[in-house]
Amino acid sequence: MMRTRPLKVALLGCGVVGSEVARIMTTHADDLAARIGAPVELAGVAVRRPDKVREGIDPALVTTDATALVKRGDLDIVVEVIGGIEPARTLITTAFEHGASVVSANKALLAQDGAALHAAAEQNGRDLYYEAAVAGAIPLIRPLRESLAGDKVNRVLGIVNGTTNFILDKMDTTGAGYQEALDEATALGYAEADPTADVEGFDAAAKAAILAGIAFHTRVRLDDVHREGMTEVTAADFASAKEMGCTIKLLAICERAEDGASVTARVHPAMIPLSHPLASVRGAYNAVFVESDASGQLMFYGPGAGGAPTASAVLGDLVAVGRNRLGGTTGPGESAYAALPVSSMGEVVTRYHISLDVADKPGVLAQVATVFAEHGVSIDTVRQQGKDGEASLVVVTHRASDAALGGTVEALRKLDTVRGVASIMRVEGE
Repeated sequence: MMRTRPLKVALLGCGVVGSEVARIMTTHADDLAARIGAPVELAGVAVRRPDKVREGIDPALVTTDATALVKRGDLDIVVEVIGGIEPARTLITTAFEHGASVVSANKALLAQDGAALHAAAEQNGRDLYYEAAVAGAIPLIRPLRESLAGDKVNRVLGIVNGTTNFILDKMDTTGAGYQEALDEATALGYAEADPTADVEGFDAAAKAAILAGIAFHTRVRLDDVHREGMTEVTAADFASAKEMGCTIKLLAICERAEDGASVTARVHPAMIPLSHPLASVRGAYNAVFVESDASGQLMFYGPGAGGAPTASAVLGDLVAVGRNRLGGTTGPGESAYAALPVSSMGEVVTRYHISLDVADKPGVLAQVATVFAEHGVSIDTVRQQGKDGEASLVVVTHRASDAALGGTVEALRKLDTVRGVASIMRVEGE
């Protein structure tokens, strides 16, 4: 039977995502009530600019005092879509203390202080849900947290930032340079005026920390994630990738060590074979590839950002939290029982593509091969092109540790015959 007293929901933030959440709550009110078992009432909206016209929202609900809103004591659910660390962190914990569960899309805060937020939710007997924090509308966190709870996840490999995927896809398919592709992304609204968080990998790193923590039942913070941006990727890198039957993507990679005793989380550009499902992900779309013992390989694909897609994930969490509220229970909280150590990037083992500018004379290849051998890095293929006393030498290695590769590159730079290291690219997904 339908409960007549509505669940009261407060909305913190009413920008692109928040306004879509409010719109869907209104236009789909009957469906949401049927799915939850009670009507849902928008009880307040905290904003920074109260004078802005917000279509479909009663101005009487709008306030600039977010603290007073979450302290009301009669709220059932607080939806936080303001982003950033503060005041979001304080508002969320205050909401727990005053009896409300929380639905959040705040990847930066969850990556930095997820453990503390989960502890606050548990202490107050409330829910903390955050499907919208990673990959927009794509159902990913709940499958990892619930559907695969009986399985052992070994690897999560994905494209989790639409802006960078759009840029790299344009470079790949049109031959555009980085700046040209970025300018187009900005003009189309895929990139912010300041794209640093996206192109330098900060956004993807926060998402990688969240995914690794859930997948491996281990606390992984943003500081644990190795991060490299994609601003140095060039047309020459794409040309080399195509010669290898690959393309280039900015990947978030979370994986267990082969012995299962530790985990790593990293974000960086990488070459992946065209045969891999992630290679065909185009435009601003996201996709995440999950590998587990029992389920094998799973792929989640869809729009990873935008008002409506992200709001869809928020509303999915709102329905789940609302059902828990009516049932007098809570959903799954933090699972960090495994407490596996997070290894450094130096312990990561993968293949590498290294492009060197060298002198075009006899003996150079032998010198380079000797350096690789001295550092325990096995060479798979070598390609050399020379002209007018200069040459380009491309080396693709077998699997080696990042530390061994780093030592190799440092030694190569000291050779008189090596003019410079043009690029280093990891090769993944094989």
